[in-house]
Amino acid sequence: MRVFLIVLDSAGVGALPDAKKYNDEGSNTLSNIAKSVKNFNLPNLSKLGLYNLISIPNSNPKNNLIGSFGKMAEKSAGKDTTIGHWEIMGIITERPLPTYPNGFPKELIEKYENLIGTKILGNCTASGTEIIKKLGEEHCKTGYPIIYTSADSVFQIASHEDEKIFGLKRLYKVCEIARKMLVAPHNVGRVIARPFVGFPGNFKRTSNRKDYSLNPPEETLLDKLENSGIEVIGIGKIHDIFNGKGISKSIHTNNNKEGMEKILETITGKDSKKSQFIFINLVDFDMLWGHRRDTQSYYNGLKEFDNVLPEIYNKMACDDYLFITADHGCDPTYLKHTDHTREYVPVFIYCKKIKNNIDVGIRKTFADLGQTIADIFEIEKLNAGESFKNIIM
Repeated sequence: MRVFLIVLDSAGVGALPDAKKYNDEGSNTLSNIAKSVKNFNLPNLSKLGLYNLISIPNSNPKNNLIGSFGKMAEKSAGKDTTIGHWEIMGIITERPLPTYPNGFPKELIEKYENLIGTKILGNCTASGTEIIKKLGEEHCKTGYPIIYTSADSVFQIASHEDEKIFGLKRLYKVCEIARKMLVAPHNVGRVIARPFVGFPGNFKRTSNRKDYSLNPPEETLLDKLENSGIEVIGIGKIHDIFNGKGISKSIHTNNNKEGMEKILETITGKDSKKSQFIFINLVDFDMLWGHRRDTQSYYNGLKEFDNVLPEIYNKMACDDYLFITADHGCDPTYLKHTDHTREYVPVFIYCKKIKNNIDVGIRKTFADLGQTIADIFEIEKLNAGESFKNIIM
């Protein structure tokens, strides 16, 4: 038996009741995309119940459903990638990870400069594409790395991939130094390598991004599965989010297209008869289109994923399960800011032996999904979440 969990990074389905605290009132990533693009049509996601969760003009929500659906509220404090994924895997984060809207403290930056042996540029809140436009030329002249953050708990380091300027290996090294430094009491969620190439006026970020996360503070579903002899395969940035904990095998991808190709390869691979948990993150929705407020490209990406779904179904064995969800929102139509949005996330379920057209309701925490997967594998329960296995079987 295998369970596939695909995270459409940032594909939220409506503002949570506490969204006002996060300046996110009225956000609804998938619904607002549907209202903003012409001829919105995701027929395969609709057959899993998408149109039951968002309002689509002239749609029939109950039409030919082949799966079940619901939506989940985030119980953790925050709207970050790390805590969203952690919560799906059973950890509720009571206190939000720290953010630095005015840049990092002077003493922290001075300590970091001493550790890496050079000055830094930036130390501000910024868009990744804008910061390299602004400081890329100075970086090329001085060789100083660019440090910036966002509304999330992140310490981002941008540098040129050319070794004569900075180089990729050196970038990863200074990220590792930052990760070791930014543990307690700071506990910054992620250190992120943001490499770019090009020349002044034409800098471009590359796919060699790398995330360095905190260790999860307790065991997750991944650890429990691996301890039970079930192979855990992380595709995309899953390894980075969990800092490798509970991951048996990691498969790197550069974009959504590669991620979907790896899903199909895994389904039909030589180990396809093993007990496996395959955990996939498709990051382009968030990184390329959500934060950059590119609504049309976000929809095009959803369409590409929707087109692959029938091939996934056809290759799945009778006792394989497919879950599709998200980790937060990032509404590309939202005008107040360009950060993540505090939203419900969808949960879609497909398996050839479960009930169809079942609404599992509004779950109180993302951890309900992790608890359900633990229940399916019949392993030790998680510390958080309530299984909905009995509803869909």
